[in-house]
Amino acid sequence: MNANPFSAARDQVIVVGAGPVGLVAAIDLAQRGVAVTVLERRETPDSTTVRCNHIASRTMETFRRMGFAHEVRAAGFRDDFPHDVAVRTRATGPDIGRILIPGRKGRQTGAPGADVGWPTVEPPHRMNQIFLEPVLHAVAQRTPGLTVCFGASVTQIEDADDHVRVHVEMASGEQKVMDAAYLIGCDGGASMVRKHIGAKLDGTPVIQHVQSTYIRAPGLTRRMQGGEAWGILNINLERSGTIYTIDNDDRFLVHNYVKPDETFETVDRDKCLRAILGVGPEFEYEILRVEDWTGRRLMTDKMARGRVFLAGDSAHLWVPMAGYGMNAGIADAAGLTWLMAAVMQGWAHPDMLHAYEAERWPITDQVSHHAMRTAETMIKNRAAVPANIEDDTPEGEAARQWYGEQTCQLNTPQYACAGLNFGYYYDQSPIICYDEEAAPAYSMASYTPSTVPGCRFAHRTMPDGSSLYDHLGKNYTLVRTVAHAGASIVQTASDLGMPLTVLDIESSDLHPHALYLVRPDQHVAWRGQADPADPKRLLARLTGRWLS
Repeated sequence: MNANPFSAARDQVIVVGAGPVGLVAAIDLAQRGVAVTVLERRETPDSTTVRCNHIASRTMETFRRMGFAHEVRAAGFRDDFPHDVAVRTRATGPDIGRILIPGRKGRQTGAPGADVGWPTVEPPHRMNQIFLEPVLHAVAQRTPGLTVCFGASVTQIEDADDHVRVHVEMASGEQKVMDAAYLIGCDGGASMVRKHIGAKLDGTPVIQHVQSTYIRAPGLTRRMQGGEAWGILNINLERSGTIYTIDNDDRFLVHNYVKPDETFETVDRDKCLRAILGVGPEFEYEILRVEDWTGRRLMTDKMARGRVFLAGDSAHLWVPMAGYGMNAGIADAAGLTWLMAAVMQGWAHPDMLHAYEAERWPITDQVSHHAMRTAETMIKNRAAVPANIEDDTPEGEAARQWYGEQTCQLNTPQYACAGLNFGYYYDQSPIICYDEEAAPAYSMASYTPSTVPGCRFAHRTMPDGSSLYDHLGKNYTLVRTVAHAGASIVQTASDLGMPLTVLDIESSDLHPHALYLVRPDQHVAWRGQADPADPKRLLARLTGRWLS
């Protein structure tokens, strides 16, 4: 831990915001040997928000690289709790459709599901943010070189040529000043860091309004004819909504989709909740927190200026669907921290940091459109609910069967989004050496494993059951399928003081090239069938020196 972060410590990084994105950025930097101070305006680490319920596979891979994926996977629901998504007319009614998603025990026993068989040893994990954040705080607390300051509100940022100066007001009213080499703004949708760099949000300001309520409802699960489920997609002629189970028993987050002719003020919260849950006035529940939100698709016009960077909701806001927002923010962090550490450790040129915006902005823009299109499709689907969907007639049964199948088909891609996890690629990066082959196309749900530069390095489970990624280094890794190849790269890296791990694997249809240079975020930086003609030029590009 830093003895006194409020000093002229220009060799540290300041992270503003101790949510999941900020904590992941800080932990990763500290694990790379960079001193970090996190400034959080909350006075305690306790989180009351229940916005994100899904930890993506790619995020779990990041947690595995950082050494605590097992702690995350052990938290949340009990072992046998199903992570399924059920479709019902009322939460307490029977299923009219179900998307199978294994829970912790199901993953271990090979249970079937929509997201099994993915090329990873870290499948997705369903767990609410209120259970994730304590794990991240515990990891942060035991990580050397990392300090989290609570009750610390940033009031002013001065971005000089060679450092960043931050003015902080403590909860006690005390004013403090601290210096750092760089600052990362992970301070949410109302980000003051975004305002400081003059970035503006642009896009679609309103997609939908959602009345969202976090409740404690003892006995609700026992009333569910369809049994337990992580998510419930509800539709009836009165209301449509989505319910996420927060714990193993009686806490739920209920989204009530506000109709076009309604406003937050005109919607009767209690009446809508009871219509969605399928309970009468005798059923008692407690409102723990109101989480009403407006779905948007907004992107900042810049993710960096000078020594100040944005990540997560400070850079992009969209419909909070299937955890895309938090998971995209964590991907931002993972894409930035290794670059920043490389520069601060002296083996990369500061211009290497230009790659962050060049890579992450196009990807988050794509994800924002995926989320918006999915939300718009769901809105249309809810508008098409059959008038007889709750009739106790053969026609009503047929309507329920049709609507259940339709809803499962439409929603499976958002809950089993292999493409968004593994398919995205960086095709405009200044620190990737591209070749003649184009990256394969991907959709929300599907993708093609690839080693095209810019893509996620095709995964392989090793003979001992470990992940190929477990053997990658903390910086660049030279992966060889031909023994003793790449000698010029190894020597040049040594001459440049560039840390390089060498990993030998067997050649295969997935890995047909002799040599690959793989980044710590698992993206391919270069590949070849033989040593490069000019290894110094290659490594200069990969470390940002050619930009200067």
